Amino acid sequence: MSQAFIIMQIGNADLDRVCEQAIVPALTACGLAPKRVDKHNRGELLKSEIISFIENSDIIVADLTNERPNCYLEVGYAMGVDKFRNLILTAREDHNHDSNNHVRGGPKIHFDLSGYDILFWHQDNLNEFRSELEKRIRRRQAILAPTSVSPLRVWDNDWIEVHRAKAISGLQAVQKTANPGFLEITFTLSGDKPTLVQTVLLEAAKDAQIKTFGWPIGVVLDTRDEYRPRPTSDGIVAEIAVKDRKSYDYWSLRRNGDFYLLQSLFEDMQGTGQIYFNTRIVRMTEALLYCARLYSRLGIQSTTVVNIHVIHGGLTERVLSSAGGLRDLHWNYSTMEKEVPSEIAAPLSRIESDLVPLVKTLVHPLFMVFDFFDPSDGLYSNIVNNFVDGKVT
Repeated sequence: MSQAFIIMQIGNADLDRVCEQAIVPALTACGLAPKRVDKHNRGELLKSEIISFIENSDIIVADLTNERPNCYLEVGYAMGVDKFRNLILTAREDHNHDSNNHVRGGPKIHFDLSGYDILFWHQDNLNEFRSELEKRIRRRQAILAPTSVSPLRVWDNDWIEVHRAKAISGLQAVQKTANPGFLEITFTLSGDKPTLVQTVLLEAAKDAQIKTFGWPIGVVLDTRDEYRPRPTSDGIVAEIAVKDRKSYDYWSLRRNGDFYLLQSLFEDMQGTGQIYFNTRIVRMTEALLYCARLYSRLGIQSTTVVNIHVIHGGLTERVLSSAGGLRDLHWNYSTMEKEVPSEIAAPLSRIESDLVPLVKTLVHPLFMVFDFFDPSDGLYSNIVNNFVDGKVT
């Protein structure tokens, strides 16, 4: 069984109850063996044992209640050894500055951690705390799972390169630049692949569209002859180039289920030189939902593993910002990277149930190159769940 480490004040009966009734059950439900240094030490130097627990634990739950210096020190060490993604912060709700129970001059979250996503709990509602903590642990486990990266052999790189060359050429013509911004998405199925006729592909592509934000991924425009999908011996392909809007979409769906898409960035229709972090989260959410819907309509079994590869390109000297000014960023996040890839592999049945962590896995590498930008899990959940409900935020 994998190990989890609990950081919290030792010798406090109220916190012991929280640990026993909420934290330990949540960790155990997720298949983790909870460890506390006061209960599971081997009689060695405590500092060394704490370091060992932190370095060897898959999940670290750190409760910051009562502002204990040792807890902050251990959290700092965990971050320093690159265990940030393994770390979940919690605290009693009166430590929250926005709580009606917060007392000025009373216990609080110190400024160096106050900007992080913290799960606050109330001692009279530990069941809710346990339930929410379990959800967060499972999301972290999904993000950290080693199966999230697919082996390279699943990809037909020759097929991808043929379509990439056509799409990049078309995008350059629309954007009138040699290095345009773009989003590239590729799906392929693991294991035995289907053999589907073009009419089935077209109907599935039509039904899979999600028309919540702009032109959908895999857009099917059959009202204008020059934009409608065309059958090929290998599947279907569509190219939609609208020069006056600087908009470009190219996609292909193969008879064996492979999917390729390259599209211009929504940001470049609004101006130049920006990447909207909330738009990127929205697009990845749409891409994953489209993937699940597409393969469902093609009759692919839900246990089949789908591999998803994403590239954001044309990034050099762009600045990270927020679409619509809904979420101001108080920092000038920029990058010198040209392209950022990311990749996941997951059973089709997991896409919707693990939507938030899968979206985060795909966009986190992009955000990192913008001066370590790292939105909270709560922000991811808000944007993703709003999109699922038909709202773009």
